[in-house]
Amino acid sequence: MRVLIIEDEHLAAEELKEMLAEINPSIEVMATIDTVKNAIEWLKSPKVLDINLIFMDIHLADGNSFSIFEEVKVKIPIIFTTAYDQYAIKAFKLNSIDYLLKPIDQDDLADSIEKYEDTHASNQNIDFSLLLDAVQKKEVSYQKRFIVTTGDKIKSILTNDVAYFMSEGKYLYLTTKEGKQFIVDFTLSRLEKVLQPDRFFRINRKFIINFDAIQNMINYSKSRVKIELNPPCTTDAIVSVDRSGDFKNWLNR
Repeated sequence: MRVLIIEDEHLAAEELKEMLAEINPSIEVMATIDTVKNAIEWLKSPKVLDINLIFMDIHLADGNSFSIFEEVKVKIPIIFTTAYDQYAIKAFKLNSIDYLLKPIDQDDLADSIEKYEDTHASNQNIDFSLLLDAVQKKEVSYQKRFIVTTGDKIKSILTNDVAYFMSEGKYLYLTTKEGKQFIVDFTLSRLEKVLQPDRFFRINRKFIINFDAIQNMINYSKSRVKIELNPPCTTDAIVSVDRSGDFKNWLNR
């Protein structure tokens, strides 16, 4: 069996490889892909003819993996993996081989492999357009508020009142539009998946900013952009080289 892994979290991809090897040493992982763009290119190439099964994460580094089906017709069976269960799970069951909730359990993975083998043997055709329709009709729920603590008090802050998030050492700080700062129990990677993408953008490994917090933008070296934030921040907010193109597209949408 030859499989393709589409997953943007390196550790999750490596753990999946290890579990597959334990379940069946003859399973060969042909490639690991972490973006929608690269997945589309790969699935359009002749290499796709060598693949029997795909493991596909729903959230990738550059978007929702269901957008892949808008660009390429996928005839290969897929097992979806996700840390979120708010999607159209019934559609997964009806129109895909299987889905696995993260963290993936090895027994569940073994059951999915067995289900693939049974389905493959019967030559069942899967209509991915039905799956895509079901997900597109499902309203995505974004984070509406954050719980923070200050002293012995607990406070709820509306997401719309957040100016930016900044990672510093072991902590992630939320700064409100009023300039107040709180520690939140999140990671930037997790925040990227729960914040409304037309309002918030991750500019580098330290910052996710709200569009409303942009005071000024200045051309910087190597095609980067330096952002003056409101309220001001003592740490420079500079859009990284690899995110500059996407950042400008985000501004221009």
